[in-house]
Amino acid sequence: MEAVLLRDNILRVGLVSFLTMVSSVAAADLPLTVEELITDKGKFKIDASLSYANNERQGVMAGEPVTIQTGETSFITLPTQFGESKQNIDVLVGTLGFRYGVSNEAEVYARSSYLYKSVRSGGLSEVEKNNENRLVDSWLGLNYQFSQDNDTPAFLGFVEGALYEKHQQSHSSGKSWKVGATIYRAIDPVVLSLTSSVQWNQERDDGGINFQPGNHASLRPSVAFAVNDRVTLTTGFQWMSRQADRYNNQPQGFRQTSTDVTLGLGYGVSKGNTLNLTFQANASGRGGSDLRLNWLYAF
Repeated sequence: MEAVLLRDNILRVGLVSFLTMVSSVAAADLPLTVEELITDKGKFKIDASLSYANNERQGVMAGEPVTIQTGETSFITLPTQFGESKQNIDVLVGTLGFRYGVSNEAEVYARSSYLYKSVRSGGLSEVEKNNENRLVDSWLGLNYQFSQDNDTPAFLGFVEGALYEKHQQSHSSGKSWKVGATIYRAIDPVVLSLTSSVQWNQERDDGGINFQPGNHASLRPSVAFAVNDRVTLTTGFQWMSRQADRYNNQPQGFRQTSTDVTLGLGYGVSKGNTLNLTFQANASGRGGSDLRLNWLYAF
């Protein structure tokens, strides 16, 4: 009986990292509670998040972009300038998404992200400050649950495409696509999960320049522990590989890999109302850290 109760607790507030191929808020991010992986047929959910990232770079820059994570498998990349000796960047990204249950196994979702960025850069005798705020992107996607957690681990997949992406000079639509999958197994009072995603970016015009953002892939193993019926603690790591951006078919830099350590806290406010706080710190590769607060509400 106790084992059944523990399992129910996990299903209510288990903070599990899920593969989100398409977007940020949850646009491709699957729900953070196991029992709410797919929105009930005919029902809606609001999926909102606020992400903060800090990054510092020193030395001669080659124009490599800064990557900010806005969801389990959702990322935003920001270009940097060439030749800067030192640069410190603060980024705040708000994402708002909606999900609708098409059937008991499938849901469609849409999300948009808005960016605020503060950049301080300079050398020994000159300091420059620059602030920016704008709509970053919008995505449309589909989540589908292929199997439940029974004789075999649960398996979910998703696919999503960019409706709108803002670049330095222009914007594009239908040029970026993402696919991903998540498998998980609940073993009272622990949930083991593995999420992966791949994003393909096609060439697009950016103010008369042929621009192609680098393709990227991520792998995210996670362990969630249900402390009680409301609180869940998670830990794990994320490995990411990103190709260099290309301008007029010329690569800017080289392919880069990174490994981040993740820590999370999930809190079930009430049934269908969940808050999740995730901290991510770089262990190797890119510098900086991310802090993300996610709110999921069903109605």
